[in-house]
Amino acid sequence: MFLFKKIVGPLLFPMPFASFLLILGLILLWFTRKQKAGKLFVSAGTLLLLSMSLGMFASWTLVPLERRYQPLLTTATVTTPESPIKWVVVLGGGGSYSPQLPGTSQLSATSLVRLSEGIRLHRQLPGSKLILSEGAIFQPVPVADVMGNVAQELGVASDAIVLERQSQDTEGQAASVLPMVGTERFILVTSASHMPRAMALFRKLGMNPIAGPTDFRSKRSDTLVPSTFYPSAGELRKVELAMHEYMGLAWAKLRGRI
Repeated sequence: MFLFKKIVGPLLFPMPFASFLLILGLILLWFTRKQKAGKLFVSAGTLLLLSMSLGMFASWTLVPLERRYQPLLTTATVTTPESPIKWVVVLGGGGSYSPQLPGTSQLSATSLVRLSEGIRLHRQLPGSKLILSEGAIFQPVPVADVMGNVAQELGVASDAIVLERQSQDTEGQAASVLPMVGTERFILVTSASHMPRAMALFRKLGMNPIAGPTDFRSKRSDTLVPSTFYPSAGELRKVELAMHEYMGLAWAKLRGRI
């Protein structure tokens, strides 16, 4: 099931799907007499790719996810001396193990910004532990190990780091973190677009996470600027992120996980 999600799911993203339509249309135009069908597929693929590369469409899909939870600027708003928070859980976002490179270059941009936010919040909570969660996905070394090395290089004490090395997806991370934190309150750090699904999965298991979203991709303003109407690879990536989360939420709901 894990491989099915990783291989089949991305085929429904705008770029692969539009590419399929374009290639099919070109085959029909060049090698068959079905010219009308070929033109239809080429036109559909082109319009799909252009529309989903616009900032306006990207904001429409991503903003509802990212605005579900507000940034946690300071832990003073969620902790007191009588009820301290002992855990900061950081969900990994991928990486590529390359020992000849520094750890910061082995982590994906998503993992790096999540880890940075986790360290920032951890430093505001004296005595807290930093749980770094993600196993090995298509590589020999768990992402948690790389995040742990980077965290130590950035000044986090080794005895303040707990590594969760087994999980391969968010559902697995929730199940693996449960024995560590139980029902205690903890700060959950992940990308803002991923936070609604992560919070739902963790809460379904009876845990008490406090959202610490980071890695915001959408504009926090509703003001339109000229670039909003220009196609961009960056905006297309935002649409793919949003679609990944909506598909993940739908899949988890269908299976009763949220």
